[in-house]
Amino acid sequence: MKKSGGNEGQRPMSPHVDRDVAEERQAAQYARTLIEASLDPFVTISADGKITDVNEATIEVTGVSREGLVGADFSDYFTEPDKAREGYRQVFEKGFVTDYPLTIRHKDGRLTDVLYNASVYRDGAGNVLGVFAAARDVMETRRVMAEFRETKNFLDNILQSSTKYSIIGKDLDRKILSWNEGARLNYGYTAEEILGKDSTILHVPEDISSGAVDRLMDTAFEKGLAEGEFQRIRKDGSLFPASVVVTRRNDSSGKAIGYLLMSTDITEKKRSEEKLRDASQYARSLIEASLDPLVTISADGKITDVNEATVKVTGMSRDELIGTDFSDYFTEPENARKGYEQVFSKGFVTDYPLTIRHKNGRLTDVLYNASVYRDVNGNVLGVFAAARDVTAQKEDEAKVAEQRAREEQRARELERLAELERFQKLTVGRELKMIELKKEIEELNKELAILRKAVPVDKDVV
Repeated sequence: MKKSGGNEGQRPMSPHVDRDVAEERQAAQYARTLIEASLDPFVTISADGKITDVNEATIEVTGVSREGLVGADFSDYFTEPDKAREGYRQVFEKGFVTDYPLTIRHKDGRLTDVLYNASVYRDGAGNVLGVFAAARDVMETRRVMAEFRETKNFLDNILQSSTKYSIIGKDLDRKILSWNEGARLNYGYTAEEILGKDSTILHVPEDISSGAVDRLMDTAFEKGLAEGEFQRIRKDGSLFPASVVVTRRNDSSGKAIGYLLMSTDITEKKRSEEKLRDASQYARSLIEASLDPLVTISADGKITDVNEATVKVTGMSRDELIGTDFSDYFTEPENARKGYEQVFSKGFVTDYPLTIRHKNGRLTDVLYNASVYRDVNGNVLGVFAAARDVTAQKEDEAKVAEQRAREEQRARELERLAELERFQKLTVGRELKMIELKKEIEELNKELAILRKAVPVDKDVV
């Protein structure tokens, strides 16, 4: 008897058939994996418009499960069912549609704008089985495009509202492609007059012939940015100085497509710089005209500037002096340091005595008058010190003192001489008096002798 079994009455499959089935399953699994890996909603539709399969992206965009979708009418999930129905019918008729716009409605009411690309799919014999449709979500694309339009509009507004800066777009051949209001005001050309023309019309011939313009543009092309100051020509032929910045414009792939030139009239800036130079030169002339050594000192005691008189009194060059310690050039460095520190603490010093030592050893006595100097905001920048050479004055004072000492000595000598003369006179007077007295005595003795002779004298009386 034959044993009965589950395969009784069935032909066993050949190994070849088993392999084909396995390959088909593998291919189907591979195709399914690709479909599910896509973030775009995929759907297959039968000839009567029923959904036969969907991927996970379709489930998410509709909010309906696979079981709820399969067998349902494809057009039921759109804001315009008739348009959706017309779309898949076109596919059956033409074989495909591209970028067919529809709006999917999620079950919670949320809408998603999509573009469908769809085509028929067939069996091995070429018979149409249905439509395979892939929807590309264009919500983000539309949002990006809207932002782009807004950004472009914003930039266009900036471009046109900028009246201080000339903003000029050029192609790689340097033809003018865009022209803002600032360019019109600065150069005098309207957009209609200048668009399409070679931008060299704005450069002076000297800059073109010298190659300065070519170098500017070549640098912008190679490095992406170039800048400089140039003389520019207005429509009426007048010239004006301008600060020019050129950047290379690239497309989305990074390929150079042209240039963007921004420039501004710097006439006033140049005038201000010229005035500043004149003022600086005037101040420098005054400083250098001074025969007194002048020096500026930073908060840490370093020399920041000197005049020629300081160079001469120290024997050091300007370059050697700047950056060195102010106190290094005096016989008493500590006293010099205390001096400029007093200026920073008190704001000034007057007649501060120091002695400058020349590099050859020669000494110069000076009196410093110094005060702090400030920036426009009142912040202390450093000390300005002027030294008055008092060497000659001290020499004169020494001479005067010496002369005074000599005169005082002479006075003392004269006084002594006068005293001696007085004494001598007194002594001579006494001697003369004695002589006179002696003479008187002698005269009296003579008279007495005569009397004695004339009158006899009683000896007893005597």
